[in-house]
Amino acid sequence: MKKIISLIVIVIALITLTNYNVVKASDFDVSVESAILLEAETGEVIFEKNADKKVPPASITKIMTLLLAMESIEDGKLSLDDKIEVSRKAESMGGSQIYLPAGVTLKFNELLKAVAMASANDASVAVAEAIGGSYNNFIGMMNKRADELGMKNTNFVNSTGLPADNHYSTARDISIMARELIKHKKVLDWTSKWLDYIKLPEREAMIVNTNALIKKYDGLDGLKTGHTQEAGFCLAGTAANNNMRLISVVLNGDTVKEREKVTTELMDYGFNTYRKATVVEKDKEIKNIVVPNGKTTVTTGLTKNNYKTLVKVGKSDILDSEINLNKEIKAPIAKGDVLGKVTVLKDKKKVGAVDIIAKEEIKKANILVRMWRSFNDWLGSLFN
Repeated sequence: MKKIISLIVIVIALITLTNYNVVKASDFDVSVESAILLEAETGEVIFEKNADKKVPPASITKIMTLLLAMESIEDGKLSLDDKIEVSRKAESMGGSQIYLPAGVTLKFNELLKAVAMASANDASVAVAEAIGGSYNNFIGMMNKRADELGMKNTNFVNSTGLPADNHYSTARDISIMARELIKHKKVLDWTSKWLDYIKLPEREAMIVNTNALIKKYDGLDGLKTGHTQEAGFCLAGTAANNNMRLISVVLNGDTVKEREKVTTELMDYGFNTYRKATVVEKDKEIKNIVVPNGKTTVTTGLTKNNYKTLVKVGKSDILDSEINLNKEIKAPIAKGDVLGKVTVLKDKKKVGAVDIIAKEEIKKANILVRMWRSFNDWLGSLFN
């Protein structure tokens, strides 16, 4: 009888524990196969689901095309006003396009606008050829940049996202390149527009944004949609609210409605649940740093950078910081030398650090001064 009672108690305990875990796991979830949500400035991931699963990325591929384009402008290799001639290869592209005829010349700005807003495959190829010199060379540039960004589970074989063998990425990798792309604010000027026009020699082409969510969600101003039969309905979104910018990636949705619904759920969850807090402010003075052998024996350091992190609403009390100076601080010291760190703690765990740098140059004291200081220290110790 005792054995039976004990068995019943164990079963009840297991059921209770199982139910508890289910509740915890279902705090927040989304219906799509793969997704991720992060804050753009800090890079902190708020939510992820199968974020490293390799899937066809469809036209979200064009985030990398746009990134290389903006970086080529930043490097001075191309400008928005440069005239680009459309090739026969670009003209031949299927899928989403603005029907560019071979031989026509457009400004680089117009082509990029067509890629960013209308997801135009023909414009994407024209952009790729302008940057890479040849299309194949550009694909190599795409994969090289992906490696540099740490996109470990991505391989590109085209600049468009049209179905192809061995062309894949992940929600996490897409979020990495999206985070890099939005550093170029011009892109958000394009992706936040619903309607625009491009002047061609014989007509004016109307381009409509493929991302209708920019009209439906407050603060959402990008970034890139995608859809093929293999990839399903995808959306890399970005929105700014509450002093935060969030990036979401939704892959393999069943419909346009689902990818918009899940993106909205992710954004709402992030904005409603988290706030971005500044734990360390740049150029904050750290005073009374001792330099025993310096001409000046006490100096002031400065924090090199801001440090920001996400905290759940109402939980800002879990943040703290502590000053950790180098064990030995000796002159000579150059302005900007690292004197220590401000360690950032979240819930008593170290999550990051900011360098403390020298505010001024400090030269080494001469030998006589140092000997006199040592004598005074010895003398003082006799009376302690």
